[in-house]
Amino acid sequence: MIYHCCDPRRRERLLAAIDDGAAINGIDFLEVLDREPEDNPARQRTLILRFLAPAPLLTPDQIELSGGVRVTGIGIEWITRADAPDAPPAEPEIDAYLQALPEPDHVLAIRTSAAGDFSTYRLRFVSGPGALVPPAGIDHVLSEVAFSFKVECPSDFDCAPVHDCPEEPPRQPVLSYLAKDYQSFRRLMLGRMAQIMPGWQERSPADLGITLVEALAYTADRLSYAQDAAHTEAYLATARRRSSVRRHARLVDYRMDDGANARVWVHVATDADGVVVPAGTQFLTRLTGFDPAIPASAREAALARAPQVFEALHAKALTVAGNGMFFHEWSDAECCLPKGATRATLAGNFDMLEAGDVLVFEERLGPRTGRAADADPAKRHAVRLTAVQAGLSDDFAEGGPAEITEIRWAEEDALPFPLCLSALLDEAAGGGLQREVSHALGNILLADHGATIEVPEPLGPVPAPHLQLVPAGGGDPCEHPEPENVPPRFRPALLHGPVSQVAPFDEAAPSARAATALEGVQRQPKITLSADLLDWHAQPDLLQSAPEDRHFVLETEADQRGFLRFGDDRLGRRPASGTTFGAVYRVGNGRAGNVGAEAISHALTGLGQITRVRNPLPATGGRDPETMEEVRQAAPYAYRRQERAVTEEDYARMAERHRDVQRAAATFRWNGHGHTVFVTVDRFGGRPVTPEFEAELLGQLDPVRMAGYDLEIDAPRFVPLELSLFICAGHDHFRSEVRRAVFEALSAGTLPGGGRGFFHPDNFTFGTPLYLSALYAAVMAVEGVAAVEARLFRRRGVRNAIDLEAGVIGFGRLEILQLENDRNFPERGVLAIEMGGGK
Repeated sequence: MIYHCCDPRRRERLLAAIDDGAAINGIDFLEVLDREPEDNPARQRTLILRFLAPAPLLTPDQIELSGGVRVTGIGIEWITRADAPDAPPAEPEIDAYLQALPEPDHVLAIRTSAAGDFSTYRLRFVSGPGALVPPAGIDHVLSEVAFSFKVECPSDFDCAPVHDCPEEPPRQPVLSYLAKDYQSFRRLMLGRMAQIMPGWQERSPADLGITLVEALAYTADRLSYAQDAAHTEAYLATARRRSSVRRHARLVDYRMDDGANARVWVHVATDADGVVVPAGTQFLTRLTGFDPAIPASAREAALARAPQVFEALHAKALTVAGNGMFFHEWSDAECCLPKGATRATLAGNFDMLEAGDVLVFEERLGPRTGRAADADPAKRHAVRLTAVQAGLSDDFAEGGPAEITEIRWAEEDALPFPLCLSALLDEAAGGGLQREVSHALGNILLADHGATIEVPEPLGPVPAPHLQLVPAGGGDPCEHPEPENVPPRFRPALLHGPVSQVAPFDEAAPSARAATALEGVQRQPKITLSADLLDWHAQPDLLQSAPEDRHFVLETEADQRGFLRFGDDRLGRRPASGTTFGAVYRVGNGRAGNVGAEAISHALTGLGQITRVRNPLPATGGRDPETMEEVRQAAPYAYRRQERAVTEEDYARMAERHRDVQRAAATFRWNGHGHTVFVTVDRFGGRPVTPEFEAELLGQLDPVRMAGYDLEIDAPRFVPLELSLFICAGHDHFRSEVRRAVFEALSAGTLPGGGRGFFHPDNFTFGTPLYLSALYAAVMAVEGVAAVEARLFRRRGVRNAIDLEAGVIGFGRLEILQLENDRNFPERGVLAIEMGGGK
């Protein structure tokens, strides 16, 4: 054969001719006897050659056997027809096998002198030695056949022959790779055309050749731009798209922050009981000319003014009594709830209150003037009730028995300031006792920033593949592999933005503070896709997504537009062509949601019983997305952030990552069967280590602790002090004023100007010594102090003057000094001041 055909049809044509009576014959197929018959005495040396018609009688001289690599020059010992097996030397096994073949007159049996190797051999019939044509009556094409002696040997590969016909690589023209724009590409192509077609001199823009050259130059210019853009986006330092920076940062396990939406407590007043505000109710910032409850007919007009929108995270049943509840003072006067209070008594039977409800304490009147305009807006605080007991009575109240309700709230929500309940008014305001200075607001809902686009936004269908990969050339011209479709690009964009980044809502949050302080909580974009009655859910990335998971990633660019990226059937499912998605998502994110107190004034609802909507406290938690430059600075060092705790120092540093921990110290102790890590924490503001805080910190430390190590959270060991100072006032200052100023400067609270007193809990932590010189410097900084001398300078309970003589009080590793100078709690430290001089 001098050529190879992918679709051989010669056999069918010869069979048709034989049926018509033509005197023609040819080889049908060749079989090498190996495992059959059993006990074959000459394995791989007997060839069974079947013809299309009765086999011709041929001699060994008319057979050419060529091929082989290691075994060559194989000869023919004998040849016989299967219906005449007695011609060669008798071999009973072969004779029986040949006689059992169907149509034995169509078969020739050939014995070779040796078994060949694993290469391909070719058997060919010729009219005589050295002849180029077959014997008469045998077709030229079917007069030869290729075969292998080892065809029955075990093999893991396909037995189909491989025709390796590689093409010669074309000679590449010499081109300038400096061409990068339209003009240079056009000039390059015209120069090349001048080399290969010197007779073409046309340069008219209307010429077809020039048109093609300019079209190709335009396409090359676009591809060159795409190549440069891809090269730019390939590196963190040069990337210009936010999505590119996000993906580069994720390679080093750094998650780009997309910001957070704000949360706010909303008070809704009503004139009827039983009104229920459903979850998802939208609240708007103040709009002129609109009622507190905006009906559906005015919805579009209100939203057209672009207010900030908040949505209720839960439903709330409103009551008239919840509009405002006053405190019970037990017939006393000039009362206040002290700083740190966690319980109070309400005047009235408020049986609608229950554990888990949130109240906002608010100063409603100025304590000195009795006017609402003079109330301090900073005296507002949200608490979550942990216990309520209504239906109680004060039998000795003024005017007869009075109904009261006892309430208790979480330690985390302890009052951060004293709250005035009743006060004596100034003479200028008319004097007298002013009661009901403060009240508790019920009907409180938690809402967060963002407006839900309720009607699914169509994203269009997933396009069908329109590009196909060129199959890799295998060298076999008869192979026609199916082209591989290139998955279409489907990265739809949302019409509105930015998409809200929300934290999961915990209805069982232990405190009001925990419901709004969400700095360390993982946030997710509030978006859901629906297609074919199935929902697709947003994920931070697809690295943990299985091939069948209906996940996608929302990537927000610098212009706040959101783009959706789907999986590839390896990491997340790839949507099928033709799938049509609808997107439901919320819009509103970042610091724009941190509106001030009293900014929210409307509710988009048809509930006409609502008389007032307001937010007594400002919205908090809104955070703008992290900028690309911030990621470039932080991401290369992200992998250096340790995420495991091994040593005592590790546990302390991990605990200090909590938003409310100023300093921490850890101690290993053997408990008899293993180690227990005692983590002692110093909270900001000297706040106590409550069970709620302990559970929260344990949840943060548990993922990083060593296996087999138990965790316990401890409070610091506070060491109270006893100080006594003699202060000499200047001759032109009043001793009483100087003494008051010194007490204020050395207090443990916040100063009127916003600064901290000298003994504020945040000024000292574990093991911080107290130097007498620092105390002197703080006292001398007070105006009117001429001199100061310490008479007592020691720990409470110590009776020696060693610390005074040394000028320093030292503390242990887990000890923190304490001096609150509260006459109600002398065990928390005492400061005495004796004055001299002055007036």
